[in-house]
Formats: sequence, structure tokens, C-alpha cells
Amino acid sequence: MTTNMTCGQAAIALLEQYGVDTVFGIPGVHTLDFYRGLADSTIRHVGVRHEQGAGFMADGYARASGRPGVCCVITGPGVTNAATPIGQAFSDSVPVLMLSSVNGRDDLGRGRGRLHEITDQQAAIAPLVSASHSLRAASELPLAMADAFDRFASQRPRPVHIEVPLDLLAAPAVRIETPGPSRAKPAPSPDAIRAAAKLLREAKRPLMLVGGGTVDCAASVRRLAELTSSAVIVTVAAKGVLPDDHPLCVGATLLTEGTQALLASADVVLAVGTELAETDSWVDRLDIKGKLIRIDIDARTMARDYPATVPILADAGPSLDAIAAELGGKGSSSRIPAEELARLRKENHASLGKLQLKHGKVLDAIRAVLPEDGMIASDMTQIAYTANHYFPMSQPRCWFHPVGFGTLGYALPAAIGAKLARPESACVAMAGDAGFLFTVQELATAVELKLPIAILLWNNDALGQIAGDMIHRGIPEIAVKPRNPDFQMLGKAFGAHVAKPTSAAQLKKALTDAFVADGPTLIEVHQSASWLD
Repeated sequence: MTTNMTCGQAAIALLEQYGVDTVFGIPGVHTLDFYRGLADSTIRHVGVRHEQGAGFMADGYARASGRPGVCCVITGPGVTNAATPIGQAFSDSVPVLMLSSVNGRDDLGRGRGRLHEITDQQAAIAPLVSASHSLRAASELPLAMADAFDRFASQRPRPVHIEVPLDLLAAPAVRIETPGPSRAKPAPSPDAIRAAAKLLREAKRPLMLVGGGTVDCAASVRRLAELTSSAVIVTVAAKGVLPDDHPLCVGATLLTEGTQALLASADVVLAVGTELAETDSWVDRLDIKGKLIRIDIDARTMARDYPATVPILADAGPSLDAIAAELGGKGSSSRIPAEELARLRKENHASLGKLQLKHGKVLDAIRAVLPEDGMIASDMTQIAYTANHYFPMSQPRCWFHPVGFGTLGYALPAAIGAKLARPESACVAMAGDAGFLFTVQELATAVELKLPIAILLWNNDALGQIAGDMIHRGIPEIAVKPRNPDFQMLGKAFGAHVAKPTSAAQLKKALTDAFVADGPTLIEVHQSASWLD
């Protein structure tokens, strides 16, 4: 339909038509017409304190809801500030749309010293997104938006960038296209399904390795695992797809020697929705001796590193359901013995070191009071590394960790985005002292929004992991013991509630109170606390 809107207003109107209800950003002189559109829309705008926060909030929103998260940023520094969360979303397959301005079309690439100018902004962000659209005409806006949401719906869900030059942003929009249906995700080949079913039917020690591509088909994962009596390893991105207390599940323990040995002992491995990446196991290459069935929507992932006996380039859920249907209720007559899996779970749990046992006391307290649908957004911090394999989950889309890109500063803003997406679910941000300070300014956003988020701050007054690595390699400890603020006073200065529990019981109470508070609660636990010994 025709419109008398500007392109900036039309962009927001299109977001509404695609079902977007929240946009994260900071208004700037280069994004005023986007905000003109937001003022006239039903979309909730969340004003952040830094564009990095906007990107991480969009990521957390997307992981919690399953819908694309959207951030709106200015030319130049807005784009580069948001580049880190966009890189994280790319690495972890999270659908985030970054909507930005860019200098006028006649200025692009000319280096005229314009405000916020980058020589080639699109080239700067291109490696971090599945597509970057730089509009050259108003008529391209609906096409770019349609491509973005089509990618989110039909491909591996990675970020998309759309930049609108300043001279187009305030110019009349030509039209707003009503969104049409997105392409369907690829369906599995019947021949491949038959071949996969045959391997699973004949397997003596079947095993499923389940990745983040399965978060929306947990029932299908469970059905096939139980039908084939397959042991199940989940990656960190798939925590909760099969409950950790399920007798077939050994959890997100692929980094342990015992679970890697279990994988090596399987004669048929079904890897579904996983890259089999270094950050899943922390080894250069997993020892997969059995025949490998791979289900993945990304052809490049399918083709690299681990050649499959049976490759299935298709969506996870329909593929798993098709294999189950082909089996016709008759799976393998053999399986990895239940007592072997139970012993492995016990051995993995017993392998915790002294520091991890301290983490365990805190994690046990969180698990005791966090509802089953409660969400945790964690940072790159030692307690989260322990939690990745230790903390039990029973539902998907509840554990959010910056696995691949591995950036600091993720936890707090991602928790804000997640809580806004699912306000009925309890939410914890789990951060170390160093990572928390990366995005501490977003505490003001959480206070302003009165979000009842529990911020579990693990304080060791150090970059603990790096300090340990330096010591292990005989390198002097340099810049790993920075001076910290008084976190209790800092939290109060922002207007947050604060707590510093001196027992597990006090920690449980602080968490329980935080889930129903009128704003965020900063709960500090110091690694040296006597109650952790």
C-alpha cells in the first residue's frame, strides 16, 4: 500500500507487521525518523545506556521468546558498539535484527569527515551477520525487511543488519508491503530418513548429541531418544531440551573425559542441530568412531570437520519425527546400559575440584528456589563454566550462555531482554566481578524498568580464569587483579536492592525476595566467604 510516511517511520511500521513488540536502543541525531515511527507505533522501546546493552538485550529477548530481537542504533559508533553482541548472536545462532542509519548516499565511501562516518560501515559489520542490506532506494526497504524475516524463519537464525542512509531516512517511503509467508525450512530427504532409521535400528550402542538447533523440538528429541534407547548428550546451548534427570541424559558434560569416552564408544551417533564446535567440548576434535548421522539446517556446518555417513540437510524437528515414523515404534534392541550412564553421571559430579565445589554450593541454592521455567543468563565467569555442566535444567530456552564468541558483559543485559520477553518467569543474571563491570550501566535500565531480576555476582576480585591460566603457563600475573568498587554501594547508587548473604539459607532468601521485588537485586557472593568452605 502507498504511504505518506518517511522511510524511518515505514521501517517501524514494517516491524509491527512482522510482529515485533519491543525495540532496544538509544535515540540519536541520526535515528530521529526511526523514533518518529516508534512514537506512533505500539512497539515498546527500551532505552538502554550503551548500544552494547541494546544488542545483548535483543539477544536475550530472542533466546527467551524464540522471536527475533531488534536493536536500533546510530551510524558509526552505534554500529561498532553493538558489533560485539551481534558477533555473539551470530556465533550462537540467535535471530537479531540490527536497524541502523548510515551517512547519506552521496557521502558513502568518500571520507568527507561527516558525523559518525565510517569508510565502509556495511563492510565493517558484514562478517558478523548473515546479511547486511544498505538501502539505495526507498523501494528497497520492504524487500530488505522481508529478506531479514525470511532468513530468521527459514535458515539458521543469525543476525541481519539493515542500514538506511540519512537522506532516505527522512525521505518519503514508496510503499509498505504486507508481509507474505516466509519460505519453509528444508524438509528431509526420504532416502536419508530411511538410511538413518536403518542405522539406528541396527545400532548396539546408539547415542544422540543434541545441540541448540533443537530448542524448539524437545518433544521430538525425547520421543526418538526413548524409542531408540539412545544415550543423550546435550550441548550448553541445548540445556533442558532433555531434562537432566532423564535416565538417558548425561547432560552438557561433553567437556569431561568420561562423556567423551562414551561418545567414542557409540557405534551410531546422531548429531542434531550442533556444529560440533570446539566450545562444545574444549578439544580440537572429538573422537567419533561410530557411524555418524548429522541433521542440520546449515549446509556449511554439515560439510565441515565431521563427514557424515548419513547427512540430513533439514530442520531438526521434522527430521527427528520422520525418523521416528520410519522406525514404526521399533527401535534398537540394544542400548548403552542404564547403570553405565548412571555411573558416568556420578563420576562427572564427583570430579569437581575445590573451587567448583564452592560454585556448587551457590548453584545448589539457586536451583532450590528457581522455578523450573526460570531463566539464567550467565557471563564468561568461572561459576558459569561450572554451571554449564553442573546446573540441572528441565526445560529449553532457560539457560543462556555466550558460548561461541565468549564475550564478557553478556549476563545482565541479556537477562533484561529475557525478562521483558517472559515477564512471568523468574530470571537470574549470573556474572563475575569483571564481566559485570563491562555492562554495569544497564543496571540503571533494569532499575528504571522495575525488573525483578536477581543478579548473582560471583566476586573473586580478579580475572580468575586468566590468572589461573597465567600461573599454569608460568606467566607473571599481569592485569588480572584489578581494583574493584564496593559492589554493595554501587548497587545502591543505581537504586537497586542489594544483599550479601553469609549462608546458603540467606542466599536462598535473597533470591526468593529478588524474584518478587520492585526492581533488580544485586546479590554478591565472594569466593572467600567462609560459608563456601
